[in-house]
Amino acid sequence: MNTGPAARNNAAATSAPTSANSAVATAATAIVNIASLVTNDPSLGDGSSLGLIQDAAVVIEGDRVVWVGESSKAPATDNRVDAGGRAVIPGFVDSHSHLVFAGDRTAEFNARMSGQPYKAGGIRTTVAATRAASDEDLSANVARFMREALRQGTTTFETKSGYGLTVEDEARALRIAAEHTDEVTYLGAHIVSPDYADDPAGYVDLVTGEMLDACAPYARWVDVFCERGAFDGDQARAILTAGKAKGLHPRVHANQLTYGPGVQLAVELDAASADHCTHLTDEDVAALASGNTVATLLPGAEFSTRAQWPNARRLLDAGATVALSTDCNPGSSFTSSVPFCIALAVRDMGMTPDEAVWSATAGGAKALRRTDVGHLSPGATADLAILDAPSHVHLAYRPGVPLVSEVWRQGTRLV
Repeated sequence: MNTGPAARNNAAATSAPTSANSAVATAATAIVNIASLVTNDPSLGDGSSLGLIQDAAVVIEGDRVVWVGESSKAPATDNRVDAGGRAVIPGFVDSHSHLVFAGDRTAEFNARMSGQPYKAGGIRTTVAATRAASDEDLSANVARFMREALRQGTTTFETKSGYGLTVEDEARALRIAAEHTDEVTYLGAHIVSPDYADDPAGYVDLVTGEMLDACAPYARWVDVFCERGAFDGDQARAILTAGKAKGLHPRVHANQLTYGPGVQLAVELDAASADHCTHLTDEDVAALASGNTVATLLPGAEFSTRAQWPNARRLLDAGATVALSTDCNPGSSFTSSVPFCIALAVRDMGMTPDEAVWSATAGGAKALRRTDVGHLSPGATADLAILDAPSHVHLAYRPGVPLVSEVWRQGTRLV
């Protein structure tokens, strides 16, 4: 399920025809009779941030969108698909997941639901299982979770290392991840390796030295869990700075469990995203609103740990850019369902359905600094989901219902 050449990640989506009067090859495919089309282009449709077009059509040529507009004005094509009065949205962009792992933490979840609070140390259980797993088993797990997410409308996936915590195991995790997606993140700094429990400074040296050298060729991003029980601000700065020197762009696990320096550090270093953002000061919110760092919210983690919900409304009202993602991992958020996260965000985090859908598509693209995905205006990659509903609002209105009926990725129907 590779997403295609990494060079396309930041390609501007401006080169294709934009109107019914522009040339469209007859061999293209038109999806017509769309009740409501979310383009995420405010220059289209109703002029909202979603760029909604009613009674719409979208035309695909190759792996690109080449035309959008009213269904009655769709250009002639050899291939036509009738959406049957259903809604179409951009494919979800899941910008934060941890899919390279083995094992199961059912017992930990069961204990936590019985009153035991989540602690970062639970990661060690997965580290042991992942180290013991074969390459084939790890790769099969990644493929299985990506298929599961695809069926629910996710067409762009980011995933991380972080369950190996040795030079060899972190490098193989990233090599395996890179077989499935271009959006690969080096997270050797997930926790201090159990092998370095008495020497955290030595582990930071390893993460910024030999481990980074082995892992950088497979990754696009560098991440750190800047949190009590993991890495403090000074350690996180050293890790992210070393990653930047190797050509990896920062993202940060920030302010999940407590107030801390993670968000401020993310903005200072121009990280693409600060992820979790549950415990924020006014200064943190202001920094996110004034910088280029996206606040990625991960409601599956709060759901699965009974923790305090992030306040999306506070961030949005301040002008920060917000993304929604699953944080799919075996310990604190074992869900691959972006629709589920949308429903949680609307119900418990103060988001409107429009904001939640935008954050799970265009917001996720911004968190990956991608311009080719997360929208359906001409020139975009033809990644879309057809919902068994007349409106995107049903994703929050009908929580838990499998509304994604078709998924198209790079112009090909896969579901």
